[in-house]
Amino acid sequence: MVRQKTSGSTQQAARDYSPFERALLNDFQHDLPLVPRPFAAIGDRLGVGEQAVLEALAQLKDEGVVSRVGATLKPGVVGVGTLAAMAVPEEDMERVAAIISARPEVNHNYEREDALNLWFVATAADDSALTAALAAIETETGYPLLDLRLVCDYHLDLGFTIQWTSPKRIDD
Repeated sequence: MVRQKTSGSTQQAARDYSPFERALLNDFQHDLPLVPRPFAAIGDRLGVGEQAVLEALAQLKDEGVVSRVGATLKPGVVGVGTLAAMAVPEEDMERVAAIISARPEVNHNYEREDALNLWFVATAADDSALTAALAAIETETGYPLLDLRLVCDYHLDLGFTIQWTSPKRIDD
């Protein structure tokens, strides 16, 4: 069973996941194949075709189980990035989080329990593109943001092993 925190609420998945889906979610959080067709390579390792991998990932994204599939590079190697924070009223959190999540520059966002309660990581090709993206986010959301550009980099492993359980039934 997958649990996720999105914009202030913890949602429980409504179904159990197949062994194939579990492998996609667990086994490829690190070391995405660096080949021209990475999803074909994943399919080869899992014994399915590239299209099956793409369809399963699209379904998991539609269900809100995953938000992004792609490489994460060391800061400053390619482009620029920042951690940003906003103070968003709880009643406007869903709208603002959706705007931020829709931006191609945003890797992920999450809610925290603090005055600055919506945080996100954004990247772009260069400083001016990142600055423009952040300005657009402020304009689109109507809220100012705190731009916390990297001064010193640290490696944070965002991968984690999922602890699978069976879904609870209403009559349990």
